[in-house]
Amino acid sequence: MIYRIAEQADWQRAQREGTLASADLAVEGFIHCSEQHQVARTAKKYYAGKTALLLLEIDETMLGSALVREDLSGSGMFPHVYAPIPLAAIIRHFDFVVARDGRFSWPEGLGWAPDSSD
Repeated sequence: MIYRIAEQADWQRAQREGTLASADLAVEGFIHCSEQHQVARTAKKYYAGKTALLLLEIDETMLGSALVREDLSGSGMFPHVYAPIPLAAIIRHFDFVVARDGRFSWPEGLGWAPDSSD
């Protein structure tokens, strides 16, 4: 599985259109995702202070050649999806709550929690 922290508006649009797209797909040509062990780092770096977020769990086997793992910024290998993500590939979604101090409340039922070293 790979994970995407998504804005509610993108998720609502995906419900109507059948695929998840986002601003990064339009601007950069791919959707940024994270491996399980990268979610906490991604959340802290890019989403601190944001509201109305979801954590999407995506079955990478349903993405085919659209999924590429690459290091484009020198910060490690990350999964990038070079196409809209089919709704059928999104296995589960969870509200993703951000505290005012930047800490995140991890979704109940996810089945894992971030490593404290993230």
